[in-house]
Amino acid sequence: MTDDTALRGRLLVATPRLREPTFHRTVILLLDHGPDGAIGVVLNRPSTVDVGVVLPDWQEHVSDPPRLFHGGPVGLDGAMGVAALPRGAASSPEVELVTGRFGLVDLDADPTSVAPHVGGVRVFAGHAGWGAGQLEDELAERAWYLVDAVPDDVLTSEPEHLWRRVLRRQGGDLAIVSTFAEDASLN
Repeated sequence: MTDDTALRGRLLVATPRLREPTFHRTVILLLDHGPDGAIGVVLNRPSTVDVGVVLPDWQEHVSDPPRLFHGGPVGLDGAMGVAALPRGAASSPEVELVTGRFGLVDLDADPTSVAPHVGGVRVFAGHAGWGAGQLEDELAERAWYLVDAVPDDVLTSEPEHLWRRVLRRQGGDLAIVSTFAEDASLN
């Protein structure tokens, strides 16, 4: 088993061989990982629904695009707020620290009390989940690249370009993978 803290706050980037439609070319921020499994949110699947439709008070306080994002296929009836935290941000009872740069936001809190403590917020419907050992098996099968996250990954205003951008900044072979055509048979 991989050290729990080594995966929390990192990105899973789908490899070109991961063709399953739910996760094809996704970028996932891992929010938790332990002996019982892992949880993350897909960062590059915005919906067409404004956040204000489900959480009216948050519409003016989320990062652009102000849409609800498809966080994954599990728990679609719930919303999760993920924040990028500025360096040296003061702690807040409304924001639970995930790693040094990311936190979970209490969406029942007053957004104006949360805003001073975060660099931006994104709201996700659903999440991605793995049972005990499942993520480790997928990593061993090379279904995912495991890379470091930066705050802009969560808050990007162009989520449709995130898969390529994250791979490109890795350099080397992964930068080359970022140029692969959507249809792998064309590579």
